[in-house]
Amino acid sequence: MTRGARERDARARAGARDETSVSRDAGDVGDRGRETTRGGPREDLEGLFGADYSGDGLSTQGEAVVKGVAAVEDKPSGMTLDVDYLQELIAIQEDCPKEIGFFGTRNMGFMHQQLIEILAYALCLTGNHIYTSGATGTNAAVIRGALRAEQPELLTVVLPQSLAKQPRESRELLEGVAQIVEAPENDGMPLVEASRICNDTIVSKVKQIIVFAFHDSRLLLETCRNAKTMRKLVTLFYLD
Repeated sequence: MTRGARERDARARAGARDETSVSRDAGDVGDRGRETTRGGPREDLEGLFGADYSGDGLSTQGEAVVKGVAAVEDKPSGMTLDVDYLQELIAIQEDCPKEIGFFGTRNMGFMHQQLIEILAYALCLTGNHIYTSGATGTNAAVIRGALRAEQPELLTVVLPQSLAKQPRESRELLEGVAQIVEAPENDGMPLVEASRICNDTIVSKVKQIIVFAFHDSRLLLETCRNAKTMRKLVTLFYLD
């Protein structure tokens, strides 16, 4: 073989090696691309939530505001919604009067009663319908505030027993209330049992409750739990 022929043969073998290397590198890149496709974010979520994960069907907070909590809660997304948060969000978006129930302890200082009185007064002035009971302390402050608004149709007092069973101080205050709901059928019950029934009645009539309690106020905290079970908006203030 001549020298020129040997050089041509060497160049041909070198070119073949280069083509093989390029082909191998291209195959590696293709394999890595396929691996990336197989292991994408979608597959990661399917591994976490199951093969039937439907991420595209998740409800948004905007849908909750427009369609309501019940509509998005029934949407089969496979994930649990924070219903309490959505209810609060919707309540903020709603610019209309609503029914509000007030509950609270009898053992309350003068300054706290003044604040509650102002709150009830403001809520009545803005057209909200106030529901409360007839005890001293929180209930009395709510009644005084609502009466100051001079809109008697926006205050309803639900008593645990008949009016005659209420303390004299409460009866005097209730003389200015136009809408009083008595429960004489509960006169024979212990007051705590009658109060539990009274609280449940108020909760059933309102969209939101505002509660002033201590950490050991068992009946009031029970009322809060029942209200949440009934999907009411609960605002709880601790006094201790």
